[in-house]
Formats: sequence, structure tokens, C-alpha cells
Amino acid sequence: MKENVVDVLIYLFENYLDSESEVVPDPEVLRTELLEAGFPQPEVNKAFDWLESLTPQKEIKMASRAFRVFAEQETIKLDVECRNLLLFLEQTGILTPTSRELVIDRAMALQDEEISLESLKWIVLMVLFSQPNEEVAFARMEDLVYASTPAVMH
Repeated sequence: MKENVVDVLIYLFENYLDSESEVVPDPEVLRTELLEAGFPQPEVNKAFDWLESLTPQKEIKMASRAFRVFAEQETIKLDVECRNLLLFLEQTGILTPTSRELVIDRAMALQDEEISLESLKWIVLMVLFSQPNEEVAFARMEDLVYASTPAVMH
């Protein structure tokens, strides 16, 4: 089984973070469960580090006509499909400039990983879940992630 950090994060999100239960198990209990489920220890550790770095951000004030230019490292990690998704999500109001930057930061933090379109959708979902006052954006993104048909981007 070749699991990566995103797989661990998705497992944690689906089983604990987005559950109806208010109680999240102790991190050491979660680590043990993940290891017993077959996830490699280095990936589990990286996933916990990734989650710890996901903190609510203050809103960034930007001019209404501002646009995002991606750095070379970002274009390597985030292919055209991924960058188009980010643009689509921002244009439709799911992402703000602040949440977009946090998504890019969290994607870049997955150093050893290639970011697929599906992985990026999950990263966006987890970022929105972690931010205050993003419930509507989270619900809209959740629909995109769990939809049986892919979202059409123009």
C-alpha cells in the first residue's frame, strides 16, 4: 500500500474532523489507529505536522483588480488544472484571497507530493473547514468534492 500524506489527511477528515461528534480522540490514539490501518509512520507524522500548521488567518485586504502570479515552484507543484481550479474557486466566491493563499501554502507544504486535482480539492476543503466564518464556502466546496459528477470550469 503506497499511501501519501494526502491519503492520511483525507482519512482523518472523513473519520474525525468532519464528523458530528464534538469529541476528537487523543492524537496518540489517532496515530496508533492510523498505523494499525496501514498508513506509514512518516506519512502519519507529516499529516499531523500539516494539520498543526493549519491555523485561522486574518483576512488580507487586496485591490479588486489584483491577480495572482504563481512562482516557478508553485507552477511545478500545481499544474494548469490545479491553478485553474483555484481561479474558478476564487471567481465563484468559494475562496477569498486569504483562503487561496492558505490553500497554496498548504499544498506547497506537501513537499514530497505531487498535487493532483482531487488532492487540491481536499486541501481546499480542509482549509475552509479550519477557518472561522467559512461555513457557506465550506458547504459549497464539500458539494464539489463529494459530487458524483465533476464540476465544469469555464
